[in-house]
Amino acid sequence: MDGKGHILVLPFPAQGHVTPFMELSHRLVDHGFEVTFVNTEAYHSLVLAALPQASGGETALGAGIHLASIPDGLTGDDDRKDIGKVTDACSRHMPGHLERLVAEMEASGRPKVKWLVGDVVLGSCFEVAKKLGIRVAVFWTASAACLAFMLSAPKLVEEGVINDMGWAERDETFQLGPGMPKLPTSQMPWMDGTGTPAGPPALFELITRFEKFNSLAEVVVCNSFNEAEVGTFKYLPDILPIGPLFADGEFRKPVGNFLPEDERCIKWLDAQPDRSVVYVAFGSMAIFDPRQFVELAEGLELTGRPFIWVVRPDFTVGLSKTWLHEFNQRVADRGMIVSWCSQQQVLAHRAVACFVSHCGWNSTMEGVRNGVPFVCWPYFCDQYLDRSYITNVWRVGLAVSPRADGIVTKEELRSKVAQVLGDDGIKERARLFMDASRRSIRGSGSSCENFNKFLANDPSPARVLDRLVKTVGADWWHLIDSSLSPPLAPSHLPSLPLTSPPA
Repeated sequence: MDGKGHILVLPFPAQGHVTPFMELSHRLVDHGFEVTFVNTEAYHSLVLAALPQASGGETALGAGIHLASIPDGLTGDDDRKDIGKVTDACSRHMPGHLERLVAEMEASGRPKVKWLVGDVVLGSCFEVAKKLGIRVAVFWTASAACLAFMLSAPKLVEEGVINDMGWAERDETFQLGPGMPKLPTSQMPWMDGTGTPAGPPALFELITRFEKFNSLAEVVVCNSFNEAEVGTFKYLPDILPIGPLFADGEFRKPVGNFLPEDERCIKWLDAQPDRSVVYVAFGSMAIFDPRQFVELAEGLELTGRPFIWVVRPDFTVGLSKTWLHEFNQRVADRGMIVSWCSQQQVLAHRAVACFVSHCGWNSTMEGVRNGVPFVCWPYFCDQYLDRSYITNVWRVGLAVSPRADGIVTKEELRSKVAQVLGDDGIKERARLFMDASRRSIRGSGSSCENFNKFLANDPSPARVLDRLVKTVGADWWHLIDSSLSPPLAPSHLPSLPLTSPPA
């Protein structure tokens, strides 16, 4: 990004996207840029309401970040957790509103926007940027491996692993390349809970749009670091990992929460012994039915450990008030249930022993950066991929195993928490990984250097997503066997390596 100037930041309207985009915005401001952060109107109001009023409300963001909003095309009755509906509405309605917003800012005397840092899910807005002479950078908020899987979809169709709707054709586990996570075909990162066998999941449909927008983005950055995804970055070298991102070391800068943080958490943690607390959070999207909620709650009770449990207002419905009252009475002396908290600050606290997590990528990076072992409980999409990183590649946690009916029992949760906290190898690897992540964002660390490359970006005429697509489409299947000697000639490339799932 040549010179200091005005940057338009445009995240997909979901908490898991807004948070890393806000963390990136703080970094940009620290380097002298002015940022206009654009949310949809629905979430803009939530972010404003959740800002810490004691710090002056919106002024808590600092002088360099300005909040703005545009409509998302949905009505008040529409479900904004329906990924397909939100994606479709935003793609159709937001470009025009974004163009008007840019015009209004310039008319009011604001500096001309030089760059749009956007979510690839909102790629339709990239066309507006180019029309207005604004350069485009993509911020990929999931793992780089997730992007690799997305870009590999055409090849997976060709190999007969999935059909052209994104659904598995074979019940197998496969790996794109050495050092990358293994994944069952039933748990592809586009499995978002939408679609039917007659129609694709909403996220799979997005893949077809990548090619349309690949000529518009000049650079792609992601919230990861080299040591975390060595295998992936070997084959997608044009992605710049600049993470793990965080707003500031003192946890004073807001990160765009949709719910107010419960400020009692840290004081409560201060009163707990070192490495004693189980922290439980399932992000902003997961919904538990009452049966699973009760099993989770009673599992935490069975651990005998103090715990903090984040329970959003919409986390479950239909729960027995009598049961909840009795549960709260039983755990009142060692459990804290909150609707939202400063997760980075909680995970950084000396009292936290392990993290029961849905394995969203932000949570994964936050746990890694603070050396906290995981109990993995993924819900959908790329969370299964992240679980594979945690349990199979990095080996800093264990995964719960549901029963045949999909329920994770209280006994299973108690067992996995005990196993993680009793495994010195897991805890040591978590510590070493924490050290590696922190080195990456200091001084001459890899993520720090990549961030400087991002700021000084002077792209070649070939656009980065175009290069990524060509890398995966033409060379990937040879590269994954590059460890073989001698290298295989292109005419003798093997089929996609597949292994049967463990019994």
